Amino acid sequence: MSYVDGMVAAVPKANKAAYLEHATEAAKLFREAGAISVVECWGDEVPKGKVTDYYRAVQAKDDEVIVFSWITWPDKATHATGWEKLMKDERMSSMEMPFDGKRLIYGSFDTILEA
Repeated sequence: MSYVDGMVAAVPKANKAAYLEHATEAAKLFREAGAISVVECWGDEVPKGKVTDYYRAVQAKDDEVIVFSWITWPDKATHATGWEKLMKDERMSSMEMPFDGKRLIYGSFDTILEA
C-alpha cells in the first residue's frame, strides 16, 4: 500500500498566492522524486476546539489560515529514496517558505485503508 507524508501549517492569509506558487514548485520536485500525488488544501471550515485543534497545533495567529497537505508515495522505499534525492536537490534547498516553517507539523504514515 501507499506511504503518506502529512503536514499542517499556518500561512498568513495575505500569502495565499505566494503559498500556491511555492506549493506548485515543490509538487513538481516531489513528483520528480517519485511521489504519486501532492495535495494542498487551504482552510475553509476549520473549527476551533475546546481542548485542542489545528490552530493550537501550529500556534496559528489571527491573520493565518490552516493549510492541510499530503504527499502520496507508492511505498516506503520510494519515500526514503525520494526524500534523499530532495535533500540533495538545490532547487529544494533554495526554496523560501511563505510561512513560518518552525510551526509546521508533519509526519509519515503507513496506509492501513484505502477505499
